[in-house]
Amino acid sequence: MDSTVTPAPPQRFPEPSAALTLLKPITWFAPMWAFMCGVVSSGAPILERWEYALLGIVLAGPLVCAASQAVNDWFDRHVDAINEPDRPIPSGRIPGRWGLYIAIVWTILSALLALALGPWVAVAAAIGLVLAWIYSAPPLRLKMNGWTGAGACAVGYEGIPWFTGAAVMLGGFPPWEIVATAGLYSLGAHGIMTLNDFKAVEGDREMGIKSLPVTLGVDRAAKLACYVMALPQIAVFILLAWLDAPFYAAGIGLLFAAQIALMPRLLANPKEQAAWYNATGTSLYVLGMLLSAFALSSALNAPAGGV
Repeated sequence: MDSTVTPAPPQRFPEPSAALTLLKPITWFAPMWAFMCGVVSSGAPILERWEYALLGIVLAGPLVCAASQAVNDWFDRHVDAINEPDRPIPSGRIPGRWGLYIAIVWTILSALLALALGPWVAVAAAIGLVLAWIYSAPPLRLKMNGWTGAGACAVGYEGIPWFTGAAVMLGGFPPWEIVATAGLYSLGAHGIMTLNDFKAVEGDREMGIKSLPVTLGVDRAAKLACYVMALPQIAVFILLAWLDAPFYAAGIGLLFAAQIALMPRLLANPKEQAAWYNATGTSLYVLGMLLSAFALSSALNAPAGGV
């Protein structure tokens, strides 16, 4: 009896579960949250344009963000083959060049939906998609530098989705107050992205990735992240007070004070406590985004002359 085992033919198409893993649904929440902050800040009646809001959520998370994840995994496939061989591409569950094809198709789908939602949405999505590609793809590979990598992520995850949410609901370019607030929270998110880099300091150093914890040292990078998160929130507080939204400004101040109270524990041991701070202080930061969105909606849509 022949006991020879016939080898299985090489896999030709991606496994559906592997494709979903490649698109990393867990990462979609941040841009979807920022998009909804933009929707709220616009003050537009959501029920009257609910279909636009729904399509915008799909654009922010399952399309643009997912495309960025596919792009990143494709260009990191050689590194992942060493550090994370179970990832969809190095494991072979996404064979051949399918990882690249998925990234390209998702990019095209994102651009087409953005065009359908309006010119300013298309512009914002185009910027986000360009950032996604140059973040991971050579020759630029912004991710190799802590300043540019964290900046690209911060803008892509916070500012662009917020702008997009407002543009979708308003059907045009949002007021400068909304754009300024989205920009400020993007700037602060640079600090959040720096804290995310603390989990891979040794690996980044070995791979030549110049994250801020690698180039500045753990302690200095943690202090910088705290300042970068704090200063834009102070600016938002001042903006809301200037817009005559004192109660909302006070709420931002309380959330900010709670973050400050948590920072000493982070700074005492940044490498060990970065994940804890992201679960606590960053959550307060994100709640402040939504509170600011409601403040803008109230201030920018108040009746002329006030009450």
